[in-house]
Amino acid sequence: MDGRQNGERKRPRKATITDVASLAGVSTKTVSRVLNGEATVRSETRDRIREAMTLLQYRPNSPGRMLAGRKTYLLGLIYNANSSYITSIQNGALQACRSEHYDLLIHPCAYTDPALMGELRYLIESPRVDGLLLIPPISDLPAVMELMDEIDAPNVIISPASPTASGWTVGTNDREVSAGVVKHLADLGHERIAFVQAHPDHLAMASRYDGFLDGLRACDLRIDSRMVMRGDNTAASGLECGRKLLGRKRRPTAIFCANDHMASGVMRAAHEAGLSIPEDISLAGFDDIPLASQLYPSLTTVRQPLQEMACLAGELLIRRLRGGEPEDDGQRTMNSQIIVRESTGPAPVEDGLQR
Repeated sequence: MDGRQNGERKRPRKATITDVASLAGVSTKTVSRVLNGEATVRSETRDRIREAMTLLQYRPNSPGRMLAGRKTYLLGLIYNANSSYITSIQNGALQACRSEHYDLLIHPCAYTDPALMGELRYLIESPRVDGLLLIPPISDLPAVMELMDEIDAPNVIISPASPTASGWTVGTNDREVSAGVVKHLADLGHERIAFVQAHPDHLAMASRYDGFLDGLRACDLRIDSRMVMRGDNTAASGLECGRKLLGRKRRPTAIFCANDHMASGVMRAAHEAGLSIPEDISLAGFDDIPLASQLYPSLTTVRQPLQEMACLAGELLIRRLRGGEPEDDGQRTMNSQIIVRESTGPAPVEDGLQR
């Protein structure tokens, strides 16, 4: 016996930077340069070092790197605690961090909390993170962006409120794809298409309404303000808006909602009214949350490449931290996709509806 208790196994020794250097055939200083993202290392040498790290399952010593470079090698992901799509964002950000040997601090908060500015200032100034990934509605708050400028905090915004947002951003074609949803409904023969807007605090979702209007114009359909209602991004608000829209004598034949939660509420309102989907009313949402494919009938919606967007945002933030220059003025756009399911179909015959 070697003095250890029965069943206790010796833990394998963790790989060190010296092990990586030896396997890659370089000096430890060269490995350190790769870890710090320095551009002076040749690409083939960098690839060889990264392959050695993977083979050895090497993880850099964060405290040691912090002391050497006065960095934490930690990115912060700041999001509203009620965000339903955060898992995809987290997975994408983690993917970017792993490949560059960064860690990710996930920090939920309430965008209406008066203490929000203090939280964000602490995250940067303590110091705890090197840079921030921001998503709506946090990034929609002018005070947040003013704070980022004041303390010179490197950041990248995912789904910015507008394509002209300052700084580095990763967005999607919300306006264009929303117009595409309207065209999909118009191609099915729908002329009275209603829209349920998002909460006004979510500025980034305003482009979905603009796209709805663009789609009506492109299809030569009438814009009727009575066919537009505002929800608050919840299923309950969708239910309320759905009841009002479907209670009209000239009710819409299709309803497009700015998110899937509100679309689920409209779907319930249709069921309450004894209407069949899509025979009597077609319904479309936005976001493609897991619920969308589980509803009955399954929901036609828009799928954003959230994980890919977050991964790209993480890569851009790390590039920014390393002094890299932005491409396309730092503003990158990825395309969303319309997912057609069971909830949209041909417009109903108008016998039972008053024109």
